[in-house]
Amino acid sequence: MVAIALAAFLAIALVSSRSVAAGPGAPSPAAIPYLPSISDLMIETIQPRHERLWRAEQEGNWDFAAYELRALRGAFDRLGRSHPTDQQTSLPQMIASVMEQPFRELNGAIQAKDGTAFAKTYAGLTDACNSCHQALNHGVVEIRLPSRTSPLDPNANDVPHN
Repeated sequence: MVAIALAAFLAIALVSSRSVAAGPGAPSPAAIPYLPSISDLMIETIQPRHERLWRAEQEGNWDFAAYELRALRGAFDRLGRSHPTDQQTSLPQMIASVMEQPFRELNGAIQAKDGTAFAKTYAGLTDACNSCHQALNHGVVEIRLPSRTSPLDPNANDVPHN
């Protein structure tokens, strides 16, 4: 019985000494850094911001639309830094070349608080998204203009909750 207790004590001491030697906050040797996939980033950050940008304009909340446009740009920037290439294509270069004009035009429409211009430039942004998907052989992923009944935003007043 004493031998079992001594063996358990030594095992605990050995494990404790290894974790102390590694230092506080040091990752365990088996830790693997997590990098969300391009698809994860699109679904978790870009798609919701795309829709919230549209909703903000629909509600006439131009300040929030400006905020969401900046956040959408930032999300695309982080996507390009996290995944510099896809299928031997530079994502930061592709994003910049395809998205810069729609972003600039949307910003102008938002600053002018012009709903008609916003609708046109938002459609251009959506088309730009789809052109990237086509170019990267992901044409099955088609972005569409949001509707009032879209389930993407659970906080929307007009979305039924289960």
